[in-house]
Amino acid sequence: MTESAAARVPAPGTPSEPLRAVVLAGGLTFEREVSLSSGTQVVEELTRAGLDAELRDADAELLPGLAAVPADAVFIALHGATGEDGALRAVLDLAGVPYVGSPAAACRLAWDKPAAKSVVRTAGVTTPDWVALPHSTFRELGAGAVLDLMVARLGLPLMVKPASGGSALGVQKVSRVEDLPAAMVSCFAYGDTVMVERYVEGVEVALAVIDLGNGPEALPAVEIEPESGVFDYTSRYTPGLTEYHAPARIPDAVAARAAEVAVRVHEVLGLADLSRTDAIVTPDGDVHFLEVNVSPGLTETSMFPMAVEAAGYELGDVLARLLARRSGSTG
Repeated sequence: MTESAAARVPAPGTPSEPLRAVVLAGGLTFEREVSLSSGTQVVEELTRAGLDAELRDADAELLPGLAAVPADAVFIALHGATGEDGALRAVLDLAGVPYVGSPAAACRLAWDKPAAKSVVRTAGVTTPDWVALPHSTFRELGAGAVLDLMVARLGLPLMVKPASGGSALGVQKVSRVEDLPAAMVSCFAYGDTVMVERYVEGVEVALAVIDLGNGPEALPAVEIEPESGVFDYTSRYTPGLTEYHAPARIPDAVAARAAEVAVRVHEVLGLADLSRTDAIVTPDGDVHFLEVNVSPGLTETSMFPMAVEAAGYELGDVLARLLARRSGSTG
């Protein structure tokens, strides 16, 4: 699968006129610092691939700047709501600015984890049972009674997570009933709606998908082995607390099944260009969908770049090809 020189994108026009890319990073979310790291890495990779890449924040100067000096295409390295709930992409569509990634409507669906799980389950993909409720429900009906019903329905252990959001912010594993109220309170700090999901024992994998023009292609699965047993925010971003294996240490048949799941999710949710599906592989080889990311992390220690490398591609070339495909389009 090695692309090397064949994957390098020839600049349009002459060598003195490389493709101009604006990389959006930062934003006003809990994931700002992670986004800035991703954006900086993307700019470095694109520059090495021969593009003229500039890092910009998603602020009041963005639209006037793009109008004054248009980009051939925009790469969205924003994480959290700013980059993943579809709103910014809808504005870029209004402005006629082409960008890499999924369209606004698909992002809105993927951002809402319970809604995405419902669509994916309807499409025949296995996903853990869940209940998602807003804070007002617990306040109006009584938290104790509602939590008792959740435990009776889903059992223990449980995964408590915000119904939208990324970087595993607010995500906790709860093994004891008495720990559930505190986990819920902590989770509500990151959003008004909490999703409580049945815990599934197994190997957690990240399943990257790219589309370089011949349809969605799943890259090798990346196995995630957190020291704590739970891939939460601390495990993601504290060096040494998580070990990664690319490709994942799973049987070939299971890896093929996981790849099929990732492509299926990408297609049924209407995603485009790139995505990363998070899943659990159970000991008997079943693949359980957890969530999908439309703006996966692209730092030096992120899982998407690990998958790209495991596939034999060069990250800069992949990103440049995605930008070249979108250049001159309307998103």
